[in-house]
Amino acid sequence: MLEAVTVFLAEMGSAGTDGLVRLFLMLFPFFVLLELPLSLLVIGGVIRWYTRNLAITPRTSLYRPRVSCIITCYSEGRDVEKTLLSLCEQLYPGEVELIPVVDGASINTLTMQAVRDFRIDPVRYPNRFLKPIAKWQRGGRVSSLNAGLQHATGEIVFAMDGDTSFDNTVIESMVRHFEDPAVPAVSGSLRVRNTWHSFATVMQTLEYFLSIHTSRVGLSEWNTVNNISGAFGAFRTSFLRHIGGWDTHTAEDLDLTLRIKSYFGRHPLRIPFEPAAIGHTDVPDTLKGFFTQRLRWDGDLFFLYIRKHRHSITPRVLGWRNFLMTLFSGFFFQLVLPFLIVGYTLAGLVLLPLPAIAVLAILIYTVYLLQTLVLYLAGLLMVSERPRQDLKLAIAIPIFPVFMFVLRSWGVVCTLNEMFRRSHEETSMAPWWVLRRGRRF
Repeated sequence: MLEAVTVFLAEMGSAGTDGLVRLFLMLFPFFVLLELPLSLLVIGGVIRWYTRNLAITPRTSLYRPRVSCIITCYSEGRDVEKTLLSLCEQLYPGEVELIPVVDGASINTLTMQAVRDFRIDPVRYPNRFLKPIAKWQRGGRVSSLNAGLQHATGEIVFAMDGDTSFDNTVIESMVRHFEDPAVPAVSGSLRVRNTWHSFATVMQTLEYFLSIHTSRVGLSEWNTVNNISGAFGAFRTSFLRHIGGWDTHTAEDLDLTLRIKSYFGRHPLRIPFEPAAIGHTDVPDTLKGFFTQRLRWDGDLFFLYIRKHRHSITPRVLGWRNFLMTLFSGFFFQLVLPFLIVGYTLAGLVLLPLPAIAVLAILIYTVYLLQTLVLYLAGLLMVSERPRQDLKLAIAIPIFPVFMFVLRSWGVVCTLNEMFRRSHEETSMAPWWVLRRGRRF
């Protein structure tokens, strides 16, 4: 292989500089460089956030509204106690209402019993109140969230997963953003709890660190946060009730984010991202489990962008800034670019000699490696609150471009699965009878 590459490079060199440039312009897939503007936007936002924070004088906020935490529970068992305890231990001095909603309580007896057995010590945890809800028939995650919203009495509502634990600064760091009446929601960060269980978990940990913990800091500076994670986010209760709470179907987190953004074209609203609000979750520890999860996640993107929200993705509704970001990072990168990558790869394998394929693969790999490295260093040096822990992820950086290439290629399968099989109707997030009652798009 090395000899073949050497021969190919020698042939290109013999063609002269002009021939080499022409050959490069003909063969290199320049669509990969379209990611450069987005990367610069994110890096610029991270630098702006970092320098702005250095100049801010710390202050103590007296804004302490009552907070309601809706914890959706299905099959977590005793693990839900860890989530409830992590919320009791929050440093937030205001009142916190814990609303664990057990979906399908008639069959999820272990989870239901764990919630029933949980007690809040009023001496150790003052201003903490438990309001459990048992939904005896399963209705899905959206049903649980709306049931909790109906019983919530807080000015701010947190939507949380029952298998996610939280740092004790989560509520305090997110609530302060709601002092600004122009903030209807705040996005929190997610970290992987089972990082070192397998190769799949290590790669997902690095992905979460780059795409959530670092990238959303940069996007938030330009008010273009792409999603409020379903594992946990915070919402102004009055606004959430005004738009009707969560909607049926799947990917309720991105769906709600797009519905909130549909007011941006008419009102000067913003969705901040708070990197100090950290939730810890477990990710699939096998490649099979990972690809099965992404089959649903990436398929949901086509359902939301093309089927459900296609009429609302306009500058008049979203505002020009979020319209362009949704069109560029959501529609193009998530739905179009995977087909370009797979099409280019297949065409190259058929049409190009092996040495040319090898050289181009090295060039493309180098582009993505540099992009990954720059974003990782920005996150490590300017955003990370656990730099020693995140420094260990450096061993995964050389593999990450290949991992993302495979993931992008898998995105084609996910999109086709939704296009032809309407896979969002087969999700395990809700029973089929609930999905059937929702509006068909």
